[in-house]
Order: sequence, then structure tokens, then C-alpha cells
Amino acid sequence: MDLGAFSISLAVKDIHASKEFYQKLGFVPFMGEVDQKWLILRNGSHIIGLFEGMFPNNILTFNPGWDQSAAPLEQFTDVRDLQAALKSAGTDFLIEADPESAGPASFMLMDPDGNTILFDQHV
Repeated sequence: MDLGAFSISLAVKDIHASKEFYQKLGFVPFMGEVDQKWLILRNGSHIIGLFEGMFPNNILTFNPGWDQSAAPLEQFTDVRDLQAALKSAGTDFLIEADPESAGPASFMLMDPDGNTILFDQHV
């Protein structure tokens, strides 16, 4: 199952303090707006998102249709196809994508330990 690019989305209390901390670890901003309280940082192929006040917990994020540099892929497994495969395997969803839609869409689930997993397709 091709899930797309992977990152962790961190629910941070102070985006400026978090940005400074992760920059010390070698992460550099490559997407986002600090003034809008979200920022995506990269260190090689490692991606983290900093989100202040947008959600209560950290989220594992997969982006079908993107590579690890957020560049669109020519071929990828559509988020609705991933959702259908997981649904047929008996997976429960927190939020579902409209299976009749096309283009950008997302769905969300929770693992057995309460970790939120977001599948967020932007293409």
C-alpha cells in the first residue's frame, strides 16, 4: 500500500519556540506561514509540521500524491482507493473522504493506542 509522503504534525504551544528548537536539530522551514501559526520543516527526508492551536494532539500524516519534498508524483494511489482498501479490511474511520469526489481529499483514523493518523491528499 503506497501511502505517500510521511511527516509528523506536532500540536505545539508556541510555534516560535518550537521553530527555534527544531532548527537547532538541523530542520529548516520549507513551507508554511509562522504568522498563520503553521510551518513545515525538513531535515533531509525527515519532515515535521508545527501547528499552533490547530488540533489537540500530534498526528501522523501521509500525503498521497507527494514525494518527501512535497512535489507532485505522476503516479500514486488516490486517497479514496486507500480508504476503500482500509474500509474493506474493517478499519474504523474518524473522518471519511467522499468516495465520489476527485482531487484533494482526506480521511482520518485512530490506531489502537489513540494516535491520530491523517491521510491528506493535496493533488
